[in-house]
This record gives sequence, C-alpha cells and structure tokens, in this order.
Amino acid sequence: MSDQQLSTDPWWWMDVPRETFTQGIEQPVELPTSIDVLVVGSGYTGLNAALVAARAGKSVLVLDAQALGFGCSSRNGGQISRSVKPSLEILTKRHTKDLALRIHREAQSSLNWIDSFINEENLDCDFSRCGRFHAAHNSSALERLKRAIAAQQTEFKTGAQIIDRPEQHRYIETDAYAGGAFYPEHASLHPAKYHQQLLALVKDAGGLTLGYCRVLNIEGDGNSGSAHQVSTPLGTVSAAQVVIATNGYTDKSSPWLQSRVIPIGSYMIATQEIDPALLSKLLPSQCIISDSRKVVYYYRKSANGKRVIFGGRVSSAEIDPRQSAPLLKAELDRLLPALSGVKVSHSWSGTVAYTFDELPHIGQHQGRHYAMGYCGSGIGMASYLGMKLGHQVVASIDNSPNQQPSAFSETKFQTRPLYNGNPWFLAPSVAYYRLRDKFNF
Repeated sequence: MSDQQLSTDPWWWMDVPRETFTQGIEQPVELPTSIDVLVVGSGYTGLNAALVAARAGKSVLVLDAQALGFGCSSRNGGQISRSVKPSLEILTKRHTKDLALRIHREAQSSLNWIDSFINEENLDCDFSRCGRFHAAHNSSALERLKRAIAAQQTEFKTGAQIIDRPEQHRYIETDAYAGGAFYPEHASLHPAKYHQQLLALVKDAGGLTLGYCRVLNIEGDGNSGSAHQVSTPLGTVSAAQVVIATNGYTDKSSPWLQSRVIPIGSYMIATQEIDPALLSKLLPSQCIISDSRKVVYYYRKSANGKRVIFGGRVSSAEIDPRQSAPLLKAELDRLLPALSGVKVSHSWSGTVAYTFDELPHIGQHQGRHYAMGYCGSGIGMASYLGMKLGHQVVASIDNSPNQQPSAFSETKFQTRPLYNGNPWFLAPSVAYYRLRDKFNF
C-alpha cells in the first residue's frame, strides 16, 4: 500500500472522528474566570475525575492541548487486564507485604470496577469479557508462566489456564508460539467509543470541556485558600483545585511530574477488511492476544470480525507510523502467514507513560492532584484511578476525609538524577530487551 492510501489516524476514529482545529476556532469558547476544578488532560483519567467532581456539585473545566481525547485514550489497543507489572514478591521486597497485597488487590479491583461502571452507565463501547490468550514466545517463557500461575495465592487466583502448544490453535492458528496461558476475566472495548461516552457523561453532569487550549503555566499551590492561576492562550483561569491527568503527554507546564514519567511510543496497525471465514479460521476466538516478550506484541480482531488490530514496538527509536507500518505487518505475517497478501489501511502511534518502579501513581504535589504512569495498562487503571482522583479532589474542596484512598498513593513517585522527561536511555534499553527476547536471558 502506498503512503497516499495509508491513513495515519487511528482506525478507531473511523467510528468516532476527532474534533478538528477548524471546528474548534469556529466555535470560540470564553473561559470562565474562576472554577472549582480545572482538569488538564481529557483522557480516561481526567474525564473520570471530572465526572466525580461534577456529580458532586463542583464546577469543572477540562482542557486539552489537542482535540478532546486526541491522546492514548482513543489510540490504544482496547485491551483491559487486572494486573500490575511487579509481582507480589517483588513489591513485598520493595515495600511491605501489607502494601504489596493492597496494591495487587486494587489492581484486580480496577477491572471489576470498569465492568460495573460501563454497565451501570449503559455505555455503548463494545465492552466484552472476552478473555486474553497470553502467548509464550518460547518454551522457557511457557515454563515461567506455569510457575507464576502455580504460585498464585488463593486470594489472587485469576482462573488462568495453561495452554500447551497444540491447544493454542483454539485461540490462534499459528505454531510461532510455545503455548501460553488463557485469562478468562480479561476484557476489551472500543477505546474511542468509550472515550466519547465518558465525555458525554461529563457534559451531562455540567462539566465544561475545551480542546485546543494548551495549559502554558500553573502558578500557586492552593494553600491557605489561595487559588491556582492557570495560564492558557485564551486567558487565565483561577482554579481552587487543579488535576494533572496528562500521563504520556505530560509537558514542561508540570516539570515535577514530567521528570517522573517516561514517554514511550507504542505503534499499531489495522488491516484492510479480511474474508470473515479466513479470519475466523486464523483467530477462532474473539479474545485479545498478547505475548511474553519484554517488547510485547498485542492484537485482536475488530468487533465486527473483519480486521486485525496489531500493536507493539518495532524500533528502538521513535519513528513515523508510515515507517512502523511495514515492520508491524511483517511481524503479523510471521505469526499468521495466511495474511501476507492483506494490506494495512491504518498505522498510528500513541505515547504511554512508564515509571521507574513500573507502578501507576496517584497523589498531590504543590497542591495539584495527579494520577498517571500506567505502564501500558491504562484503560482500566486510568479509569479507576481517575475515579479515585475525583474523590480526592472533592474531599480537598469540602475539607473532609477522602473516602476513596488508594494504595497507589503510598509509594514514592521516583525520578532519576538529571532526568527531565527526555528518555535518552530508551533506545539502548529497548535494544537490550530485544536481545533478551531473542536469546532468552
């Protein structure tokens, strides 16, 4: 496929187009001079926080530097799990057993919470508890999966089943994997539809939302009843409380947070439509798929069963989606050679935020509330911690105890000396993990 035919918009946007800049300036919005809660970032975190605050009767303004939902909330793979990356054993060594247990309990709660939230709010976003096949990229990875599942404490049983190589054809018609594990409770949704529905809830609750209005600077710390002064190209807003919900798009307007998250590009493609009979043969299940590589691939059928959505990282450095498209397609063809003649219709990227301890974080700094650092597992956790953040903000306004505390607020949000948000170490790190994946060390 030529570059002229290849769209670099996320495939999800075909169903839910983004607001364009022209539309934004044709409908100028006058900013309020003061507000109870100003939210920076219109993704899952920001909108869930805004919804809680607006429903509690607070005046809310959500701002975004780009179109509302332009970032990873409308660019991700639509996969939802119930895990954090560090194991219970690792977290116990770093912290205490009690905190490690509470972190893992919350991680598990996030999936059940978003399931209940979507159903209670009747959100039309193709949500499904479809399960996940987590493929072992070699026999050693399969053995590690077996040990990990066998070692699960009763409290954290996931219902996971080990799938040996011959059985994996129930999920994917390939011999490229050595088997894997199936997690029946994992889920999927249409990320842009989910975002659109969240946005509608916030507006219905009285929240104001505005895209193409970058926050330039934030002054004040909200102490002693003084408000934050939030500068934008359209003017300055006085905000009693400020929420920073920018995750992988955190910039120099929040330098303390920018120095604590590592922005990493993740790349995705959508194929052109495929004969449904062929696709059902290649991917017999509607489950989501990921693999055990450190540099992971993740993919699924579209909800209508006509396309494959395939994602991962195919370069040590950040590259243009036009360059990543053939590299991702080559990996898809390696896994499913029968798709080698199918072309790519869309190729795009989004920026996720990793942290130095591989945990998400929620808290306050200089009177500004934040939640971010989802390490590639942002749908469930960003939504859940966004909700927690909303309760935290309301408690601050009402000067009342926070009834929704989170264990993720109890770990130090780490940085490193001389790090200011520019991940100069990313390319060598990715190259190292590729070697680990290849040679299994």
